[in-house]
Amino acid sequence: MECLGCRIANGLEPNLNIVYENELVTCVLDIDPFNEGHTLILPKKHCLDLDEMDTEVAHAIMDASRMLVQTLKTIFQPNGIRVCQDGGDFNDLNHYHMHVIPRYAGDHFVWGEPAQPNDAAQRLGQTKEKILHLLPDRT
Repeated sequence: MECLGCRIANGLEPNLNIVYENELVTCVLDIDPFNEGHTLILPKKHCLDLDEMDTEVAHAIMDASRMLVQTLKTIFQPNGIRVCQDGGDFNDLNHYHMHVIPRYAGDHFVWGEPAQPNDAAQRLGQTKEKILHLLPDRT
């Protein structure tokens, strides 16, 4: 397997700290954790972005994230948990992975402001209409 994410998810890399796995996903401690307990959830089947995976795998990832959040809260008693993932060009592993990160007051893990503001807040109504036009009718 050429994909590092696939090798991690399928237990083919050395010295992995796997904390949970099933037939669809593997949860492994991040090798460069932001805080203790920082965990990655990876699907065993290759995909780059959320919209490329089937519903069963997406549900398995969310189920694993819920279980990890409960466990990390119990062990580390953080002030909160960040659950996030980056897709496309921002996915540095080139394999879908979700981060589950215990957060603490003063840990300096911030949500950054855009380097070049684009006035998106001024177009909320237009943005809503664009999205509603393409979303399937759920009523």
